[in-house]
Formats: sequence, structure tokens, C-alpha cells
Amino acid sequence: MDLKRRLQFDAVVVGGGIAGLQAALDLADQDYRVAVVEKDASIGGKMIRLSKVFPTLDCASCITTPKMAAAAHHPNITLFTYCDLLALEENGAGLSAVIKQKPRYVDAAQCIGCRQCEYNCPVYVDDEEQGGFAARKAIYIPFSNAIPQIALMDIENCMLCGKCEKVCPTHAVRYDQEAEFFAIDAKTAVITTGFENTPLETKPQYGRGEIPNAITALQMERLLAPHGPYNRVLRPSDGKEPDSIAYVQCAGSRDKSMGIPYCSRVCCMYAIKQAMLLSGALPLADITIYYMDIRAFGKGYEQFYQNARAMGIQFVKAKVASLAAGPDGAVAVRFESQEDEGGVSVAEHDLVVLSLGMVPAWSPPPESGLLTAADGFIKTVQPKISPTLTNQTGVFVAGVAAGPKDIVDSIAEAGAAAMEATKYLVSLASSKRAAA
Repeated sequence: MDLKRRLQFDAVVVGGGIAGLQAALDLADQDYRVAVVEKDASIGGKMIRLSKVFPTLDCASCITTPKMAAAAHHPNITLFTYCDLLALEENGAGLSAVIKQKPRYVDAAQCIGCRQCEYNCPVYVDDEEQGGFAARKAIYIPFSNAIPQIALMDIENCMLCGKCEKVCPTHAVRYDQEAEFFAIDAKTAVITTGFENTPLETKPQYGRGEIPNAITALQMERLLAPHGPYNRVLRPSDGKEPDSIAYVQCAGSRDKSMGIPYCSRVCCMYAIKQAMLLSGALPLADITIYYMDIRAFGKGYEQFYQNARAMGIQFVKAKVASLAAGPDGAVAVRFESQEDEGGVSVAEHDLVVLSLGMVPAWSPPPESGLLTAADGFIKTVQPKISPTLTNQTGVFVAGVAAGPKDIVDSIAEAGAAAMEATKYLVSLASSKRAAA
């Protein structure tokens, strides 16, 4: 592997979501030089893709965007976006992270974010940032408040017509750009790699993602967002406003058939949040939540749940066995009730939302020496003393990288990880002075 450069920092934060940004800002404010390595083309993580947060129903972008801007403009923070962490190893003097800079096919130093390439591109592709409900261009900026505002080319769908290159005022388009590899040497690292949703395709009983009106909770977030694909809630198959909406809880958690026996903690609360937002957006719609157990574990969460019941949202204690496409785009929900006399029933809904759980977004390579727990998340060795300590000296973990948790706990844990990293840096400096 040809390393183009080797950079020196005090700390490297792996992951640019809300936890990573908080940890980076806390370290940088103490005058440490911090590198933030993010796999996506923009920092912000999953939170910047949400509509609102529970239980306050505050705007998710209003919380995340200022932290993104603060990190981008902080003199002690350097952002490395659209990068993969290939290795994280001890090098004798600290840690060495090997990074792959994926090609954007746009010169980041030349791009000014004018979007002329995007406006003139003739190719339309399903936009994953909008849940696949809208289209984007083959060269694009991921979303309006993305940081950095640097274009990205989808080379798999580009037809090489050259229009973007012709209209670019700074000649930033690079069709022949290749991946580059470089190293970051740091004294400490904070892992905040976050999560992905449990894979829907592995659950045949729920249609393997092939039922048009059975969508994921993140797709519903985009439908609810003010800058979403339709500017209102419509079902994907025909653009109709749904009169009946159902949530299927534990659609990807507490399920040994999917290899995910644990609870993902936040699914109950985000389903309740979305149901409350839907009752405001579609006041005449019937909203039902099929659940096994409601887990309202945080401050104000139980009252949030009771408020949802008072609003008329129906909670049915049941285990959903299967989903099937019905007539006129309806989705047939077959479930076994756990209430009253129980029994198996079938109900039809215009739209079904699957509350998928959390799985780790990144698994440490074996050479890193980092241990993972049985659930695949990074193992913390002293959870009762400090939930951020890993088995590797100088490496700390925060947020969902260590296990399922909500935004509040992720931010708090990121602050704790930054504190532990600071203590470690101070101890190194003290040892160096003592040796001198």
C-alpha cells in the first residue's frame, strides 16, 4: 500500500456523527489537534437525517447543524470525509490509523460548492438520502446543509457526457481520480462509528423489502421532514395519503432468527415520536403500534408514551408474524395478540413502518486488537467505572459504537470519552516531562 502522506495529530476521532463531533469539539477546545475521519461525504451521521428528536420533538437539524459548523470551523479540528479506516494499530509512540480516501471524482481543493455540475447533469438516480423516494443527479452534493459542500460523483451511474466538466467554473471535475491512502499518527483515539439498521432483506416474513408500502423508520423520517421528498406524508406506491398506518416493533431486534437477540432500546421511542408527528400531519389517520414491550427508559419518556396514548394512538400488544401485499396497495399484517383472549388476527393498513434495530456500523480489524462483545459492538472493559474504556490503551469508545443508545446518552458518553482521552494525553505529557 502506497501511503501518500503521514499526518500528525494529538487525537483521532473515527466517525463524524453527533457523538464524534461532541468528542472532537471537547478535545479541540482544550487545544488538542484533532482529526475526524468520516466514511460519508458529509459529517452529521444519522442524526442530521432525522426530522425531530424525542421526547422534546426539537428539530434534529437545529441541534446537529451548529455542531457540524463548529467542528468545520474550529482551528484545531481537521475533517477527513468520504474516508474509510483500514487499520488502527499501536506504533510504539502512540497509534497509527491507515485511511483510504475514496475518490469523489472532484478535486476537493478546487470545488466551491456552486452546484453547477449538479444542475447541468442529465442523469437521475434514486436518492438514498431521501429514502429512495426522490431522485438526485449522478454528480451531487449529498444534502443542502452538508459539510463540506463538496460535490461527489456517482461514477457507477455517470454516463461520461462531460457536461459537468464543461460548466464547472474551477475545473474541479476529475474523471480519472483514484483512491489515495495516508496515515494519521495520534496519541489517542475515540471510536464513534455509530450504527446501521438491521438488514430487512434477511426477514422473509416481512417481505424482504419487496412490499412497496412497508417502509423503514428512517424512510418515514424523510417523509416527515420539512425538506423531505414530497413535502408531506404520502405512501410510495401511488402517492396516496394513508388513512391507516401501522408500526411493527422489534422488526429487527429481539429476534434470534436474524441473529440479533438484543433490544435496540430506541425503537419504541422513535416509533412513538413518529406516530405523534403523523397524528399532526394526518389528523384523520388511524395509527397503530404493534409492540411486544414498551421500553420508555429515559427522563420524560414514560410521560411521552402516555401522551401518545392520550392522543388516540392505538397500542396493540402483539407479535407480528408476517406481512403481505394486499389489494389496492394495502399491507396485510398478521399478528398474534397478547391481550384478552389472544389469538391470531389479520389487519390491513395503507402503510406499515418497520421499526428496525441497530447493528454496528464498523467492525474493528483483527490487527487493531480491539475486542468486540457477543453482540458485535466494541467491548468496554470497565462499564461500571467508565463505559468508554476499551481493552486497548489510549483507545476509547462512545455512542452506539459501544452498544444501542439514544442521542442524549451518546452525547453524554462522547463527553466522557473526551475526558478519558484528555486524562490519557495529560498522563503522557507528565511521563515525558518526568523522563526528561
